[in-house]
Amino acid sequence: MTHVSNERKPLDATNMRRAFRRALKETEGIKADERTPRELRRSFVSLLSGRGVPLEEISRLVGHSGTAVTEEVYRKQIRPVSQTGAVIMEGIFKRDPQR
Repeated sequence: MTHVSNERKPLDATNMRRAFRRALKETEGIKADERTPRELRRSFVSLLSGRGVPLEEISRLVGHSGTAVTEEVYRKQIRPVSQTGAVIMEGIFKRDPQR
């Protein structure tokens, strides 16, 4: 999908961020200068994943040809997040008598 300016010229990344922030300035309670379009995309993936939408469908909706890129780029947003390593490490440190 190509985004275009009011003059019908393709928007580069800088112009896209500027347009995004301009739209946010009208929203109360949001610091537009601190937000990026990428955050919107990450939130989209996170919300869909949290509602149980299959990874294949999320990948399609964000424009990826397969799930590998989606899994790599959005690994923190995809649920369920693997807790196995954290649980093992927690057990190790709880048993460590030097702690």
